Amino acid sequence: MQAVEATNAFLNNGLLAAGIGAGLILIGAAIGIGMIGARALEGMARQPEVAGNIQTAAIILAALIEGATLFGLVIMFLIQSGIIAIAG
Repeated sequence: MQAVEATNAFLNNGLLAAGIGAGLILIGAAIGIGMIGARALEGMARQPEVAGNIQTAAIILAALIEGATLFGLVIMFLIQSGIIAIAG
């Protein structure tokens, strides 16, 4: 009986950790993309002649951050569903 309760507690903690992990991943991505946008606009305001290059670089960087975010979310969902077992 204790083994079942320990397993349930472990799974509940895993679900809680997955939820917290998803929130942290999305908050980090939002902060990163916001900082890219702010700095890109600041750079375009200071040097309008290179606005196209700055905009292209900002879009590429935002796409890379979103890709890393998606990768993190997929890993989090795999851990949550138990496909990737946590050794412990």
